[in-house]
This record gives sequence, C-alpha cells and structure tokens, in this order.
Amino acid sequence: MPNPIQIRMGGYVPASTGFSRALKLIGDRLTAEFGERVEVKYVWNIMELGYRAEDILWLVEHGLLTLGYQSSSYLTDRVPELGVVDLPFLFAHTQAARAAMDGALGDLLARKIEERVNYRVLGWFENGFRHVSNRVREVHIPADLAGLRIRVLPSNVQARTFELLGAVPMRMDLTQAIEMIVAGAIDAQENPLSNTVTYGVHKFHRFHTLSNHFYISRPIFLHRTTFDAWPADLQRAMRSAITDAIAFQRELHVQEEEDARKAIAAQGCEIVDLSDAEHDAFVAAVAPLINEARATFGQRLLDLTAEPAA
Repeated sequence: MPNPIQIRMGGYVPASTGFSRALKLIGDRLTAEFGERVEVKYVWNIMELGYRAEDILWLVEHGLLTLGYQSSSYLTDRVPELGVVDLPFLFAHTQAARAAMDGALGDLLARKIEERVNYRVLGWFENGFRHVSNRVREVHIPADLAGLRIRVLPSNVQARTFELLGAVPMRMDLTQAIEMIVAGAIDAQENPLSNTVTYGVHKFHRFHTLSNHFYISRPIFLHRTTFDAWPADLQRAMRSAITDAIAFQRELHVQEEEDARKAIAAQGCEIVDLSDAEHDAFVAAVAPLINEARATFGQRLLDLTAEPAA
C-alpha cells in the first residue's frame, strides 16, 4: 500500500476552543472516509512551540503545515483588498456579515489572496465582532479612549480607525500583545470576548466595552501546491468537510461569546453596554474612513459589503 497522504493542520488557540474543535471535525471526516489513505496530525497552538501567532501564515505558505487559519487583517499588507473588511461598523449584525463572507465578497477576497499567496482558500471561520478592553477607565464615548495605547491587528485600516477615535494604535502580533498586556506596557486591546478570555486578558483589564466596532473573519487556507496535487476525491472531501466545519465553528462561537462574558463578569471586571447614542458617537467619529475607503478600494468592492435588500 502506498504511503498515506500527510495532512498537518495548525492554529494558535488551545484544543478546547471552537477553532481547534472545527479542525478536529475536518480531520475526523477525512479519516472516516479515506482510512489509511490519509494521516492527519494537529498542532493546536503554534505559540506553545515558540512560534508567533502570525507564523501560521508562512508555515502554510511553505508547506510545513497543510492547513491553517488566521484573522484576515494579518494579510492586508500583501492583499490590500482585505482592508475593506477591516472597516469599522461595516456590518449591522452577524447574519449580514456571514452572508457577505459566504457570498460574492468572500469569493472575491479569496481570489485576491490566492493571486498573491501560495494558498487555496476554502472558506471563512468567524472571529466575530470585536470589543475594547483596557486597564485604565470605563469607555463610553470616543473621548474616553484619548491617549490610550491600544494594540491593533497589523492593518492600516484598523490603525486609522483608532487614530480617529483618539487612541494611540500599536500594530503588533498577538504573541507580543499578550506579553505587553501582562507587563502593563500597553493600556488597551480589542478582540471578541472569547479571545479576551482565551488569552487571559481579562485578568489584567478591568474595563470592557461592547463596542462591536469590527467584524473579522479568519480565512481557512491550504498549501496550494499540496492541495492541487491531491486526487480529486480528496479535494472534494476537504471542501465538504470545511463547509461543515465552518457552520460548526460559527455555532460554537456564539456560545463561546456568552460564556466569555460570564467569565469576564466573574473576574470582577466592569462591562459597558453602549447606549444607542454612545454607539452613534463612535460611528460618527470614524465616518471619514468611508470616503477614504472609496478612494482606496473602489465603490464596486464596497458595494459587495452591503446587505442585500429583503
């Protein structure tokens, strides 16, 4: 019998999280269907092996891992079009965001990634809506962010967003951010609640504002050279398994956010739910980004982010 096809999947979160459980679903499906034709291995959290979170990008691009995921913002320097989904307050609710990423917008962005990186992009996990946490004070309006040093993802759009909000954005990898949060070297960060709890940030940040300012997806990408060399039945099975894993991960994400809010409250932290007027103040503060986005991305790409008429 020929040697099995090696499939190595990796991420940067513990095995207990929805992202890792979704990878396990993919692996279990392939193993059940192909048996000894495949050999599936996992690296749940590359940071435990001394890598940075962003290293998942080159580990897959060069084939050391077969499959990985990463927040799309990490690729914006190489794929500028991805900056459109870094725009603040782009989606009104989760279903609108999912529809866009599963539709024409996600398809176009996947093609743009594949044009520049040796990936085959097969779908989008949900990182979800992001919120601000900090160690200094409650945040209700943009003025409350004035002067706070906040970690943002490596995205010019995200950095510009927090400049407009009056904060001091600091682009950096997650690994460095966690170290600086623990040391008190930065004041604030922004993440879904589940990420905030997964990485222990709530133990250092007392104040949490449910701002819903960005909705971020995580592309699921495979080493293209490897994937394209697979037999057609394995390619089809991988695509199908990823489709099911996305639905599974997104459902888990909703529960993880609820659980994380409870964990943050149990830690003794203060959670701010913005009023409509407070939310509108944030939206107004970043309004200049929309005109900038038209010049940067073009109206056609922006139109793909719009919610279809009912």
